[in-house]
Amino acid sequence: MRRRTLLWWGIGMLAAATALGAAIVFGYTEPPGFDTWWNSEVVENRADWMLSFALILNDIGGGLIAILVVPLLVIIALLIARRWQAAVFAAAAFLASAGAVQLLKQLFGRARPEDMIVVSDFGSFPSGHTANAATIAVVLWLVFPRVWTALLGILWIIAMAVSRTLLSVHWATDTIGGALVGAGVVLVLGAWLLPWVSRKAREDPAVAPIG
Repeated sequence: MRRRTLLWWGIGMLAAATALGAAIVFGYTEPPGFDTWWNSEVVENRADWMLSFALILNDIGGGLIAILVVPLLVIIALLIARRWQAAVFAAAAFLASAGAVQLLKQLFGRARPEDMIVVSDFGSFPSGHTANAATIAVVLWLVFPRVWTALLGILWIIAMAVSRTLLSVHWATDTIGGALVGAGVVLVLGAWLLPWVSRKAREDPAVAPIG
């Protein structure tokens, strides 16, 4: 994918996430109809196995596991694969994504649903769990641009987003915003770093070239 394409898609996603948050927080005194509809549907139809699944993703996608363990596993895997430049790219993406999420949380300060099942931090928009899922998915897709990495990444993002609403810790639009932020940050960084990552991979005869 061309550098300029990555940049504009990334900027567009970040702008869309910011505009969505602003529209919700400053344009509505109550949650938008889509959010309330989805929340009520989830509450009425969730089963025990869904909650168990959502609780597992809650642990994987948040706290020390999401902040430290999962990024380290991805970085270590890339280092083992002799992709140290890709590992640098992944580390930068994780840090930038987390920073962007916290910035928007502080900016908008959206209230979470009142029927939360688990305890969560300040700010409902955007969903940090979903942003983290999108960050991982897009990083791996850019480093290993295959159909299967794209499909698995999309499924992972959707699963994490749905799990956040199953636990009533986020509105549906929070998860959309989180996915946009996580993916957008990676694409912007990719426009800057991916040519370097790809060039170094091609220069190393022991490493298969990216793409």
